[in-house]
Amino acid sequence: MTAGTYDITIEQGATFSRVLTYRDSTDALINLTGYTARLQMRESVDSTTTFISLTTENGGITLGGALGTITLAITATASAAITVSQGVYDLELINGATITRLVEGSVIINKEVTR
Repeated sequence: MTAGTYDITIEQGATFSRVLTYRDSTDALINLTGYTARLQMRESVDSTTTFISLTTENGGITLGGALGTITLAITATASAAITVSQGVYDLELINGATITRLVEGSVIINKEVTR
């Protein structure tokens, strides 16, 4: 499977929330019970540092089990701390020893004016 492409825009200083639904090629929901997930945002693919790191363990990603939903959440405090104007990300799902790179894309940060 090739990762899908989905570009994200984050409003700096605002709460970010996005819900994705994982379906197979027949449009059936994928049961994510027992899975974990991780997402990292970096200024470039080669950057050694992340500016956002979301996981199921740190509460930044919530998986919806049989509903196939993946909820991404960034607090207003975390988005306010972003200092770059753009970057890249990918989202991986982990089921035992199997890692699926589900989606990737660009990240645009719309800078906050009101502080």
